[in-house]
This record gives sequence, structure tokens and C-alpha cells, in this order.
Amino acid sequence: MSQVLDIERCDLDIKRNSSSHHTELFGEERLIVRRGQPFNIILHLKSGSKEFQRGETSFTLIVETGPLPKKESGTKVSFGLRDSTIDTEWSASATNDPSGNTVSVSISSSPDSPIGVYSLTLDQEGQKTSLGQFILLFNAWCPRDAVYMRSETKRQEYVLAQHGQIYTGIFIHIKGIPWNYGQFVPGILDICLKILDKNPKCVSDADKDCSARRNPIYVTRVLSAMINSIDDMGVLVGAWGEISDGVHPGQWIGSGDILCQWAESGPVRYGQCWVFAAVACTVSRALGIPCRVVTNFGSAHDTNANLVIEKLFDENGERIYEGDSIWNFHVWVDSWMTRPDLGSEFDGWQTSDPTPQEKSEGVFCCGPASLRAIKEGELTKKYDAPFIFAEVNADVVELVRQSNGEFAKYKGSTTSVGRFISTKAVGSDDRHDITHQYKYPEGSEKERQVYEKAQHHNKLQQRGEEPGLHLKIKLADNMIIGSDFEVSAVLTNNCMETKTCSLLFFARGVRYDGKQGERCGHASDKVKVPAGEERRLSLRLEYDHYGSVITCDRLIQVSAIAIDKQTVYYHKAEKTIVLDEPDIEIKLVGEATVNQSMTVELTLLNSLPESLQDCSFTIEGIGLTDGKPITAKIGAVGPKQEAKASIEFSPTSSGSSWLLVNFDSNKLRNIKSSINFVVKG
Repeated sequence: MSQVLDIERCDLDIKRNSSSHHTELFGEERLIVRRGQPFNIILHLKSGSKEFQRGETSFTLIVETGPLPKKESGTKVSFGLRDSTIDTEWSASATNDPSGNTVSVSISSSPDSPIGVYSLTLDQEGQKTSLGQFILLFNAWCPRDAVYMRSETKRQEYVLAQHGQIYTGIFIHIKGIPWNYGQFVPGILDICLKILDKNPKCVSDADKDCSARRNPIYVTRVLSAMINSIDDMGVLVGAWGEISDGVHPGQWIGSGDILCQWAESGPVRYGQCWVFAAVACTVSRALGIPCRVVTNFGSAHDTNANLVIEKLFDENGERIYEGDSIWNFHVWVDSWMTRPDLGSEFDGWQTSDPTPQEKSEGVFCCGPASLRAIKEGELTKKYDAPFIFAEVNADVVELVRQSNGEFAKYKGSTTSVGRFISTKAVGSDDRHDITHQYKYPEGSEKERQVYEKAQHHNKLQQRGEEPGLHLKIKLADNMIIGSDFEVSAVLTNNCMETKTCSLLFFARGVRYDGKQGERCGHASDKVKVPAGEERRLSLRLEYDHYGSVITCDRLIQVSAIAIDKQTVYYHKAEKTIVLDEPDIEIKLVGEATVNQSMTVELTLLNSLPESLQDCSFTIEGIGLTDGKPITAKIGAVGPKQEAKASIEFSPTSSGSSWLLVNFDSNKLRNIKSSINFVVKG
């Protein structure tokens, strides 16, 4: 007959378990472990209790997760003692302390257990004792886990790194903006688990949903839907126009504030693609799924799923159909996992996109789709591979409607979509180009073969422009917002005869998602270009005209159209200008020491010829601002005057620190900077 232990208390040995499970950054308030890896608890026996005797004393451990734990769902598991734990299923082994007062129990979870909050119970012949709770996460350090990564440096980057760079702009002017992911900030993990609990699949069938949380494919797809608020009261509301009733997307500098606001009061206003992706990265890393934020420059939005972006214009260059579009950039996430549903050749990075664009299986979500499937044109592989393939590798055709109603092609491209696909490099703030992971080199034979395999029905027969006439746009240097500057359309004639053309040149504000705004400049001329010569048409862009039509993205699209009346052929050139922004000067005053007050002095020169209203600086830093942003409001700043603020804060932890700064006003928004420094203990 087995001996019953009289247990006084259970020590979850949080500090030692956290260290071995790479969860110490969560703090020491709760036991948080990763699946497929043993953790230890210590049972303290009451005075006079019988000692634990290996082979004679036995008990059963019960672990349960979810509101309706069931053995058949894998959300309730009972297991007894073994000589040693095994790494394929829930198991336990125990040894007694020589003093006889404590019993050390080693517990190993199954590497495919559902993640979540678990209760731990000890059962001795029907006598049950609650030993406490623990949180189980995915484990990139466990070879049997679906999210296993071999490289420790990559695990440090894609699971443990709390800050990073997100790339925006256009492919010839790429800018990295800093972001605080903050997945280990107190309270964030609970919010991430709440996101899973609030998803409609859990609400409709909690047992099935909690059981499915063993699978990172399922969890990633749920997050893709829940990070946006459409369909499910998820985290972020998207907005791309004028914003007056919420936080402008450009003001956010970290995920923590967004997640806390959602947990307190529901969907947060507002986000755009980089914000959606950053929050998805925070939640994924918190749950243990390796994740990276990816930016695609020249990102296609294919609304009719034919893998062709069709742009239709009238003879004046005005767009007459706004269906398909090409965003200057678009941001999503890649998550690392195996794909047993597709085959091992599709393991590795999987793309998912929480920005709501098109519905997938009736819900605004996208992915996860295997990068290998996208690169090889295997568009029958779930999830949403055709849409993502089009984002990085669609062909573009531009047609002009002539006066007789017929359409003539004046531009086509097989190379303009999916350029400089970028993510933060491992272990540094450098940009890492990963275009080759998404597709073969543009224009190569292999890339074209893949495109044909992807069932492209409108393959272009001709590439490039008419060889005789070449049209290009020349930009000025130092195009800072607020200044006036000149751009030129240059028409070169390499034919043997003189060409006479109508030349149109105009500019308009444009959003980063490709949506066009009002015009802010226009010029036209009829030019005669002798053989071997060129003619220029200049356009002066003045702040008085462009200031009111640009968005906080600070983008101006300039377009030139040359119409060769003799051959009825259209030539078009187009460029997007990213106006430079004023820099934020950051100066630290005082010694950076734990729990001692210090000041950061911030300065920004208003480059506009008009006053700025509602100016403010916001700072945030993990271990610097107690996990919350601090804002200093400074009111109005006159034209060409400096905005200044001093903000006091007290570091709470020592070591290398990263302070993020954001400047906001009614006219200049989304201006960010950062500074690294060391805090002394």
C-alpha cells in the first residue's frame, strides 16, 4: 500500500524555472514555463509526515487548462511518477531531500500541449491538493516543439527581443522607425491570453478552441483576425483618412499602451499596417512563437484575385478605376513553425497579415502562408497564398481610355511589385533584405516560370517602354517638408527623326497605401524633340499648395505623361517623393542611475512657414518610464521656431536601455527618434 504524504505547501521554484525556461523577463510573480521541457517544484512536508520513498510512495499529478478541461481534448491530463521524465508526453519523477522534509518533483509537459493557464493538482488515493497555477508557452528551444529554432541568436531576436525597427517610406527612401514590442512588460502576457479567450472561435466552442491552441498555425490565424477589430471586437480599429476621434497611428511608439487600452475598454482607435503588425509581433513573441515584422515596398492589393494589378486612366492621367492598388509599403509579420498540414518542405517562416484588407473564410484575416509556397507559386497551399503572392509578385498593367472609348496600353511592368522586402537584422538595428526568401530574382527565367505556375492569365507580351522615347523624372535635393522646390520631367528622343509630343506633368498628395489625394501642381507643354536631344518641363512645388493636400505620410506623387501623336503611344513616368522631416535632438541631463531622477531635453525645429498647434513630445522606454509613455504638451510653436521640452523620468532597471521619442502636432506627425544609453545599478 502506498504512503500518503502530508503536504504543508508547494514551492513552484519560480526563479530557477524561469531561468532555465527563458522566461525570467516576465518577472518572478508567477510560474511561466515553455512546453516540452522539465520544470521543478518542491513539496514541503508537514512535521511528522511520512517521508517520500521512491518505489513505495506514489501519487498522480493532474494538469488542466481552459474553462472545460477534458482528457479527450488534451486540456486535462493525469500522469503518475516514473523513474525519469520523458520528452514526448506529460510525465513526472520525484526525489526526496536527505532531510526527509521536502520532495523535489520534476514535471515535463508534452511538446504539443495547448498553451495557456494551467492548474496543477496532486491526487493521493482520491485526496486532492491544489499545488498552484502555471502558464505554458510555445518553446523555440525544444526540438520537438513546432516552433523550434536551431539558432540561439535567432531565438534571442525573434522571441526575446523587446524592441526593433519597422521599415517605412518608399524603396528608394527606406526609413527605419523604432518600436517597443514590450512583450515582457507586466500584464502584457495576460492580455495576450485574453485575446485568445475573446476570439469568436473560443466564444462559440471553448473546448475545441483551447484544444487547438497546441497548434501555432491555429493560434497565428486567430491572432491575424483578432489584432484588427472587424468581425470580433479585436484590438485595433484601422483608419487611413482624416482622424479626429482617436490616436493617430503615427503617434504610437510601442505595443504595450495599445494592448492595455484594449484590455480596459475594447477596440483601440487607430492603427495602420505597421501598428497592426507590431502588435501581432508582440503577442506572438509573448506566447513564444518566433516572429519578425516584414515590410514590402511596392505592395500590391489584388482585389479580383487575377494576380494582375490593373490601373485605368483617362487621357489626362486621371484614374478612372480604384479597385486594385499598389501601396508604397505594406507591413505584416512572419512567424516560424512547421507545417505538417502541407509537408515538411513548407516548414519555416509563415506570413500572416493582421491588417484588414480582404476576407479569408468569411473573416478579415490573412495567413499563415508558407514563404516556400509563395516563392514556388504553390498557390493551392493554405492559407491565403494567392493574395500574398500577388502582394509581392503581381504584374502591373496600365491602360488609357482614348476618346473613342477604347483602351491602349501605355505601361506595363513585371518588376515593380515586391521590392526590397525588409526586416530588422538579427542582433543589430540594420535592415536585412529578405526579398530572395519571397521570390526568385525579378526577370529571371525561374521567376517567370513560377509566375506561370501561379496561373497568371494576363501575362504581358512586351516589357519595358517604347525604345525610341524615354521619359523620366528628376527630383531636387533637400526636399524637407515646408520648403519650396522644383522637379523636372525629362523627355529624351533616341529615334532617328524628330518627335512632337504633348507633355503633361502634375503632382498630387498620396497616402502610403497608394490612395491619391488632390493635385498640388500642374504643367503642360507641346514639345518638339530633335533626334538625340532632350526637352525638360519643370514644375515648382510650393508648400502653400502641397501643404494642405499631403497626409502625415509626407508623400507627393509626381506623374509625367508624354503622348506621341504620330504613333498614338503613351509614355509615363512616376515617382513618389518622401519629404524629409526635421530631426529631434535628444540630450540626456544627469547620470543614468537606477531609481534616480534624470531629465531628457528634446528639441525640434519647425520647418514649416506656419505655426504648429497642439505640439507634444512623448517618451517611452522599457525599464525607464515604468512601462508607460510620458507626454509633455508644449502648445503652439511658430514658423521656423524650435519646439522644446524637458521630461523627467527615473530608470527602474540597470543595463543597456533604449528611449523612444515621438513628436506630434496638428501639422507634423509621426516624427520619431531614439537614443541608447547605459543605466548604472
